[in-house]
Amino acid sequence: MDKKEYCGVFGVFNHASAVELTYLGLYSLQHRGEESCGMAVSDGKRIRQITGMGLVSEVLNAKKLSGIKGTNSIGHVRYSTTGSSILRNAQPFVINHNKFSISIAHNGNLTNAVKLRREMERDGAIFQTTMDSEVVLHLMVRSEEDGLSGRLLDALNQCDGAFTMIFLSQNKLIGVRDPYGFRPLCLGVKDGSYVLASETCSLDLIGAEYVRDVEPGEMVIISDEGITSRNLPEKENTASCIFEFIYFARPDSRIFGQSVYKVRERLGEKLAEEYPVEADMVMSIPDSGNYAALGYSKKSGIPFEFGMVRNHYIGRTFIQPSQEMRKHGVKIKLNPIREVLKGKKVVVVEDSIVRGTTTSGRIQAIREAGAREIHMRISCPPIKHACFYGIDFPSRKELIANQMDTIEDIGKFIGVDTLKYLSIGGMMDAVSGDKEGFCKACFNGQHPNKVNRRAAKSVFESS
Repeated sequence: MDKKEYCGVFGVFNHASAVELTYLGLYSLQHRGEESCGMAVSDGKRIRQITGMGLVSEVLNAKKLSGIKGTNSIGHVRYSTTGSSILRNAQPFVINHNKFSISIAHNGNLTNAVKLRREMERDGAIFQTTMDSEVVLHLMVRSEEDGLSGRLLDALNQCDGAFTMIFLSQNKLIGVRDPYGFRPLCLGVKDGSYVLASETCSLDLIGAEYVRDVEPGEMVIISDEGITSRNLPEKENTASCIFEFIYFARPDSRIFGQSVYKVRERLGEKLAEEYPVEADMVMSIPDSGNYAALGYSKKSGIPFEFGMVRNHYIGRTFIQPSQEMRKHGVKIKLNPIREVLKGKKVVVVEDSIVRGTTTSGRIQAIREAGAREIHMRISCPPIKHACFYGIDFPSRKELIANQMDTIEDIGKFIGVDTLKYLSIGGMMDAVSGDKEGFCKACFNGQHPNKVNRRAAKSVFESS
């Protein structure tokens, strides 16, 4: 899939190894953002932070971690979805005010951040970053409510859009999800200490026990007195991001109460039911298409084969300084296996198509490796609308499903014999529970809340 990820958050309270656990938690969430990362740590008196551009292993190295001590910690991995990518926008973001000191790690996008920022700037507020997350901290400072959680609740009541946030003060860890529940957040426990994480794969890595998901609109406050909850006003419906299942979350995670692996497998099964085809083999575009391809194979009875190998050792900052190197761009990351593909009728399963340019290069490589027929199956519906809740889908005019009149036209552009997308109904049949409780706006344009589209995509970085 040719798009950017978004972000991941992690936090731990009252554990002697908080710094090390946060490092491991962020390492397990690296797939959610490779642009920048950071950690904020409290020793009960002061919050210290480390942030930088790059991967967890690069920024949070042993030398830097050895100089930061504390039993309470939060962390963040980030891939910006709008605006510039600069160090000052790396999170967690810390403020020290005469009313309180606090750090924030945010996954999501506040759709009314521009409006709120302009109002506060007119009143004299000075912003240090272009992150929408900073708006929340300014609102907290201005709040007249009592206590840290009261100020935070008051601030978030003024915010619209998607936010899963973790906050760290000197002696509290707070986790909150927006009332729509766009982004996941789970609660775990390790050695009697509470842990918050975007995905359960983080809990697995550090040996923490999963307790439950933080509910949509819930704020959990963790302190030496234990854990309590407060709630934001409820919405009519929840709107969890369906793309977490399709692409973003790790397959070994459970989010929104369901196994990511199993949902992706069922997406492939539904795809096989809706669009069967005679073929010799089923293959995926590694790695995002792997589990839907397994489901397609299982349901159709067509054998699954690895027709492409992914190079997992490509540096994040690999550059292609010459035309000769650029023309080999597809094979740098994915290389087809000629002996597997030659003369075969192939079903290629991928999670999605955004602009189509990356997909066409991959299909060309499969064709050049000798595939006789290529039938592409996509485990989600056509993406026709931009996202305002934290996914870096381009504007509608850049989306191939809007550029082309028909799916057949898209198929011709990317070079396949046939192209079929999973229906919205088939996609929703792959998830269990409340099938109406998911955001499908990128497919059908029906946003859960009113969005000023121009304002939502300007000025601020999403987090």
